[in-house]
Amino acid sequence: MNKIYHLSTCSTCKKILDEIKAKDRGFILQDIKTEKITPEQLDEMHALAGSYEALFSRRSQQYRPMGLHEKILAEKDYRELILQEYTFLKRPVAIIGNRIYIGAEVRSA
Repeated sequence: MNKIYHLSTCSTCKKILDEIKAKDRGFILQDIKTEKITPEQLDEMHALAGSYEALFSRRSQQYRPMGLHEKILAEKDYRELILQEYTFLKRPVAIIGNRIYIGAEVRSA
């Protein structure tokens, strides 16, 4: 399965999806704002990425207002925050076979 988790209002996501011609290449696209990430989907991403922290975006507009910049977060915290607030997921996240692409980062399983 080739799938991309993205945010339709994100200009970076739009640019990447256009560049790789995701629709033409048969990718399953999931807009994380309108179709929430399930715990199972996040756990699949975690298995490929190696940590929830690798999937976590500190650039989210919620990061500072929630005081997270002043806290030491554990893996379970990253998981809960991503499930709670879609903007905490770094994006786009593409799963292609047994590889995960997080923004511009590449990891293998």
